[in-house]
Amino acid sequence: MTTYTEKGTAAPAAYFTGTVWVNMNVTPDDGYNINMGTITFEPKARTNWHTHTSGQILFVIEGIGYYQEKDKPIQLIQKGDVIKIPKTVVHWHGASHDSLMRHIALLPDFDKDKTEWLEPVRDDDYNSL
Repeated sequence: MTTYTEKGTAAPAAYFTGTVWVNMNVTPDDGYNINMGTITFEPKARTNWHTHTSGQILFVIEGIGYYQEKDKPIQLIQKGDVIKIPKTVVHWHGASHDSLMRHIALLPDFDKDKTEWLEPVRDDDYNSL
């Protein structure tokens, strides 16, 4: 048995800005064709811009954060929100300025997914909200 309530381990700094924790809850090694983890973002922490060829689904379970698709405005996200990210859309997500944000991230069709990590979100873009 595993739990999604633990913070997990520090996320790789190459793909994130700030303090981020990753707790992998379900992986293909468990016999499922998904990758599912609980990600905890401390205030101001965020992912780099990135894409998923299989898309991504986020279930916000705590706090307040931001989500943005390339060339679109930043959206406020909060506990209870479900964000359905279409296949290959360039996007980022993370905590707000003053609140942590925790979400469960689901990558479907994991055996076909290619995640491409891009550049970090610039501070001036993050602070534009």
